[in-house]
Amino acid sequence: MTDSLPDHSWPTLDPGWVWLCGAGPGDPGLLTLHALNALRQADTVIYDALVEPAILEWAPQAEHIYAGKRGGKPSPKQRDISLRLIDLARAGKRVLRLKGGDPFVFGRGGEEAQTLVQHGIPIRIIPGISAGIGGLAYAGIPVTHRDINQSVTFITGHDQSGETPSSLDWQAIAKGAETLVIYMGMKHIARITTDLIAAGRPLSEPVAVVTTATTDTQQVLETTLAEAPAAIAEAALEPPAIICIGRAVLMRQVLDWQAMLAGHPPRSTDPLGRGCPAESA
Repeated sequence: MTDSLPDHSWPTLDPGWVWLCGAGPGDPGLLTLHALNALRQADTVIYDALVEPAILEWAPQAEHIYAGKRGGKPSPKQRDISLRLIDLARAGKRVLRLKGGDPFVFGRGGEEAQTLVQHGIPIRIIPGISAGIGGLAYAGIPVTHRDINQSVTFITGHDQSGETPSSLDWQAIAKGAETLVIYMGMKHIARITTDLIAAGRPLSEPVAVVTTATTDTQQVLETTLAEAPAAIAEAALEPPAIICIGRAVLMRQVLDWQAMLAGHPPRSTDPLGRGCPAESA
């Protein structure tokens, strides 16, 4: 494989600029070409905890600075990260702020970008594939499917304090979308499932938990809303994880392409019980 980019008017990362870039959910192949272009130009890459180490190999010329924030573990303060970005830019560095997934999806990208602009630092935003979409796709779970849902809700499992967001209206969430995708919800899964059941979601509703999505250590647990907390504990799953709640999880029985790649047949070719070919929809 070559790291040369095709001819195109690729943007130039100039000294004093900060580019906020999504690194995707893990697999280096899910980087965008704009992300690769940024990695090849940067003087400094400040990366978070969910960036796969192999991705940094695309920037051997750059200084690599770890600025990961993980719940329950010693982490740099958000203010310190933002101020360091400002200092590096003012020193004339070409700065790449690299975040797992997409920087604007529960990634504090908006906060950092706003701080930079307020301090007169020019920025560019490079979106990435969010784990709530790409990570589930690797597990064989489509977040939208015409036979299942016409809406999907993305939820963060904790707020700035580390607790389940008190502002969440679980009654509205339970009724508002057929498919729920929860980021950073492992710590509070018992409370989340209890609140959803109390709001009317079925005890037997399918749930999938995908850890370290798209990487070589990806694990997928299929369970139900009622059994999820005990099943996660029994499997000893650890974050980072994406949790999907809804009948979309059933589609994994036919779309688990990684299992099929390993030679296993699909568990069912009609997991929704439609009784007719998919193309007849």
